[in-house]
Amino acid sequence: MASKWLLKSDPDEYSFDDLVRDGKTVWEGVSNNLALINLRNIRRGDLALVYHTGKERAVVGLAEFTSDPYPDPKKKDPRLVVVEVEAKEKLARPVSLDEIKKDAGLKDFDLVRLPRLSVMPVSERQWNAIQALAR
Repeated sequence: MASKWLLKSDPDEYSFDDLVRDGKTVWEGVSNNLALINLRNIRRGDLALVYHTGKERAVVGLAEFTSDPYPDPKKKDPRLVVVEVEAKEKLARPVSLDEIKKDAGLKDFDLVRLPRLSVMPVSERQWNAIQALAR
């Protein structure tokens, strides 16, 4: 079974709509140690919730990883890795951070506990809860 993740993106820099337009992209620019550990654990075929930071602060779409992590070709630091990701679908409606915080079943979600983390694992229960909120 594929693992599930959440990726944060600043929509002013690269939005989910940009990913839909482009089809797929290289997910780069991750430098936080814990986020890099998470990024290194991603495998081709894993799925992701895409979360917009900034004013929007909401889960807006679903994506799939189309590569395993590999060294960032634009950087000299071998610790820095990238993955390739493609858009799967836009959620029927965005799920706001406020909604997520109010859901008792999502109290332990890293999105709530570690708000600055840009790449994080998502449990099956959390994934299903977000999907239900998006309907």
